[in-house]
Amino acid sequence: MPARKTAGEDGFTAEERAAMKERAREAKAETRAGKTKEDGEKDVLEKIAEMDESDRRLASRLHELVKEVAPGLSPKTWYGMPAYARDGKVVCHFQSAGKFKTRYATLGFSDQAALDDGALWPTVFALTALGAAEEATVKALLKRAVG
Repeated sequence: MPARKTAGEDGFTAEERAAMKERAREAKAETRAGKTKEDGEKDVLEKIAEMDESDRRLASRLHELVKEVAPGLSPKTWYGMPAYARDGKVVCHFQSAGKFKTRYATLGFSDQAALDDGALWPTVFALTALGAAEEATVKALLKRAVG
């Protein structure tokens, strides 16, 4: 079981504060330099390489699936995690279990993803393994997300 997270006086854990600072640096870098899709991919691959083995395996395979199913999305980092954007807006993202000391990684979709299904639908999925069945689900979600 992961170590318990303790919030500081501001209500945020040290990991959450670090992620917010990382997002501020990312936003500053994005506005300062015209990053290309290749730059974004390099940044994503560097972040994946920093992850522990189980998260790295999931993130690497997810990265391959996004490139295969949704090649129009541009890789970028978002809060220090791999994300995939259209027109600069994040459509989906991966959050490693190790980043926030949680028991599972997640695959999340923003409001930019076309996953709408009535008045209630999931936007974040727990991810512990990517076998054939999970990959099929992820591919279907990605296809729907990008429309």
